[in-house]
Amino acid sequence: MNFHVLTLFPEMISQGGQTSILGRAIKNGCISIQPVDIRDYTENKHKKVDDYPYGGGAGMLMQAQPVYDAYLSVKEGIEAEKVRVIYLTPQGKRFDQKMAKELSKEQDLIFLCGHYEGIDERVLEEIVTDYVSVGDYVLTGGELPAMVMIDAVSRLVPGVLNNETSADFETFHNDLLEYPQYSRPEEWKEKRVPPVLLSGDHMKIAAWRKEQSILRTVQRRPDLYEKYELKQRVIERLLKKNKFLYMDMIESLRRGRGEFIYNEEGGVTVWDADADVYMLAAFEEAPAKEMVKELPYEKGMRQIIVHQEFLLRKIKERFRIEEIMPVKHAVYTQKVPLFIPKDIEIRPLGIEYLEEVTGHYHMVSEDYISEQLLGGKLAGAFVEGRLAGFAGEHKEGSLGILEVYEKYRRRGLAASLEAYMINRHLANGFTPYGDVLTDNEASLRLQEKLGLCISKDELYWVIAEERCNESHV
Repeated sequence: MNFHVLTLFPEMISQGGQTSILGRAIKNGCISIQPVDIRDYTENKHKKVDDYPYGGGAGMLMQAQPVYDAYLSVKEGIEAEKVRVIYLTPQGKRFDQKMAKELSKEQDLIFLCGHYEGIDERVLEEIVTDYVSVGDYVLTGGELPAMVMIDAVSRLVPGVLNNETSADFETFHNDLLEYPQYSRPEEWKEKRVPPVLLSGDHMKIAAWRKEQSILRTVQRRPDLYEKYELKQRVIERLLKKNKFLYMDMIESLRRGRGEFIYNEEGGVTVWDADADVYMLAAFEEAPAKEMVKELPYEKGMRQIIVHQEFLLRKIKERFRIEEIMPVKHAVYTQKVPLFIPKDIEIRPLGIEYLEEVTGHYHMVSEDYISEQLLGGKLAGAFVEGRLAGFAGEHKEGSLGILEVYEKYRRRGLAASLEAYMINRHLANGFTPYGDVLTDNEASLRLQEKLGLCISKDELYWVIAEERCNESHV
């Protein structure tokens, strides 16, 4: 991912990106941070970039010409036709973790840092796509807010963090603040580490941490706790209705990924922002029309998971359908990790295996596999040092991407690979589940052999495109 920063003080940006995680990410090629000195593009021979504002007033205003020409110099080097330009201003939308996730999916971002009394409005209207604030206070310029945003966005870019779960289990995970943390010594200034953390009982530790996260959120961020409570109520409804059928929606909400598009007594629509997938569940046929109508208009293809056939009919009325895949959920409901034979070597795969994985697995794009590899979401089985098969996690959180090379089949590698991924999800506190094509009898048998429960009802993965600006529902 590439960050371009239009600034009058490029040294503030270049120095801020030289150390710690950002510095390592730049060195490893995961991100780049390019400061662009706006003064280099002024037509004034004295390198002047500001002037008095029309109508009077205190201070000086940055002129449109040097800002615009600096922007053009960056834009010419970006392949994408459209690029997001972020102007850091107290008048903008408040930056948060949700926005950080959204921005982390971009290939290039341009930050515009103002100074003095601001920037000529005409150039803002010409180039800015997003007005963003990091808080309700005034700073001397946009460089520090830009670096705050770059840091928050970067750590969500695949490959930036070494620990695959670091970005998921921190402050703001699942709308809860992080639990208190302790290190050595056990006692400091007559304050002791809570005994449960020394017990070695991981279930009790997890329960204590959850309790502390809730208490801390209630005390410090009641607004966040209100969101958390709403999601818990919806999860309870889905569990009571049909927990196996709705496990994708339940886990998206549990893992802090899902946002509500529609939430009424008759049905729920969840948008998994990380995967950009819409999940629709109607508990009766009456709200189906309204639920499909509430899906936001977007150009291009989108992924929709539909849990009822009558909803699917409404989807067909509004969208041009590229593909429909009937699937069933396979859900691992136990808390006990699965056994993996010691003579089978399984380990995480890195980006160096991209060509080999894409050469054997063709159900998703190369970019998709690349992102999952960079995020540490795939593991491989090795026989005599050679990759013999792999399994992984899809963007919306389901298990899959399972492939064993033909010459290594019937050795138990498929079961061991899936068991490895199930155990990894259990360790993260997830309920492991996967989508299995309804007609894939071999895969269904494998799930049952491993002890997974198969949903009785079908659901449908739909690849669709909006017909036009008007709803046809």
